[in-house]
Amino acid sequence: MESFSLGGGNAAAVAGSNVASIQDKAERIRDVIRYIKKFKNAAVVIHIDDRVIDSQLFSNHIRDISLIHEAGLRVIIVPGAHQMIDDILTKHGIQWKIKDGARITPPEAMPLIKTAAFDVSNAVMTSLAGEHLTAVIGNWVRARGKGVLSGIDYGSAGEIDRIDDSTLQTVLDNGFIPIFPCIGWSLNGKPYNISSVQLANQLSIHIKADKLFYLLPNAELSEKYFNIPSEIGLSSDGCIPAMNVKELDSFLSVNKKPDKSKFNTSENKNLDKDFFENIISMVKLAKKAVTSGVTRVHILNGSLEGTLPCEIFSDLGSGTMIYYSNYGKFRAMRREDIPAVLSLIRPFVVKKILLPRTEEMLEATYNDYIVYELDGAVRACAALHIYDRTQAEIAGVAVDKSCAHIGIGPKMIEYLIEKARTISIKSVFILTTQTADWFEKLGFVSDTIDSLPEERRKLWNPKRGSKPYRLEI
Repeated sequence: MESFSLGGGNAAAVAGSNVASIQDKAERIRDVIRYIKKFKNAAVVIHIDDRVIDSQLFSNHIRDISLIHEAGLRVIIVPGAHQMIDDILTKHGIQWKIKDGARITPPEAMPLIKTAAFDVSNAVMTSLAGEHLTAVIGNWVRARGKGVLSGIDYGSAGEIDRIDDSTLQTVLDNGFIPIFPCIGWSLNGKPYNISSVQLANQLSIHIKADKLFYLLPNAELSEKYFNIPSEIGLSSDGCIPAMNVKELDSFLSVNKKPDKSKFNTSENKNLDKDFFENIISMVKLAKKAVTSGVTRVHILNGSLEGTLPCEIFSDLGSGTMIYYSNYGKFRAMRREDIPAVLSLIRPFVVKKILLPRTEEMLEATYNDYIVYELDGAVRACAALHIYDRTQAEIAGVAVDKSCAHIGIGPKMIEYLIEKARTISIKSVFILTTQTADWFEKLGFVSDTIDSLPEERRKLWNPKRGSKPYRLEI
């Protein structure tokens, strides 16, 4: 079946634009509904850097946290106090140093550290109260001193010994939001300063959280700041939307130290001197979490309004998600996927990149198709039509525009090529009018219509003028 268009001039164009706009809005709404259903009652740990708490956007983030809570997610907040502790110790003339993520201070610093930690937690609790939410600041963390390691006395720096999860569960069951200050207590009530980022990480592992968020100022895993391995897909603005553990290891291997060519630019030279190390540290903590049972970890730019709901309720979100498995996958198409596939290919039909498919056509050929499923939604499709035992056609290739930059298309072609190879197909071909360059990049070379199987030649329309490209496998 050849593609066609209705007449009507500008009026038809405007109508088509309105339809496309409505379809886009509808798809976004469907995403939100799908994710609300998926994450209802999910445990979510949110670490908020105190520089974000001290920013003008903090009230917006609190409003978003309120909406997330009202959507049925079970929210736990771990506020950071690093900057506030720096400030209060400096004000009182107390020296300190950081070693392996722990703050080493003299004994007289501990009352001041407690004051800073609880001031930050109280600021979060007060803001949540402004959204008519009840939060509880608790002493749910039992800690022990780090002691003396390699000759270094860590003083009041502590390590997490145990988390009182039974009390925590009661607080969550009552619909309250627990707030964890970066203080732990020993069995005899002695306070210790513990790292809030480590606390958020260990807490999420302990409760097997569905999500752990790190909300940091200017946090962005992008090619602007980091070297990106070729196998990691990027969004249209050059950011990493998601990485699995294998990709994460590749990322760390090429970012062992800052790339001076990136950080000496006028745009980046004013970043916090610890920016690179802080982000790398978060990535390493994310790996520890997802390999210990946390479903997903998200590193978000707290300098952007709306980053939390965008990350939770959309496929590619607004930051970088790190996961172990069970995010995106290729699978065989099923009958119930037909409406989603028709919706997916429609924009490509309008642009005359693909020929139209009807529900009846997909009903007859759905066994030839694979789809890429992202969190339960079909975001890409392609078919492998076998004409004889030596050659097959790859057709109906479509990737949702929201996923167009993350490398799904090439991976889908590789998947079908491997499928063809396993059944001893010698070569695969495609027919295209507008995507020749894309397929040539994947190794396909120009071919002739005469080389096609007779059955496929009969379907070829010279008026459309599709050109064949072939890949020997």
